[in-house]
Amino acid sequence: MKKDIHPDYHFIDVKMIDGTIVKMRSTYGSEGDTLSLDIDPSAHPAWTGGNTKLLDTGGRVSKFKKKYEGLGF
Repeated sequence: MKKDIHPDYHFIDVKMIDGTIVKMRSTYGSEGDTLSLDIDPSAHPAWTGGNTKLLDTGGRVSKFKKKYEGLGF
């Protein structure tokens, strides 16, 4: 491999929706940083069978629905 072209690969803490923290290796941030997830396998409908509703953080879904409400979706 070429030197000095690859990002730093280090350990970070990933905080799940339920508050559990998992230590993973990533190129995100710096060593020891915490990444908080909005959607994780415990809440995403792809893993839960579609029974869980996604949280609308920041009103993005509401904005989308309002923007396209007259198109018959």
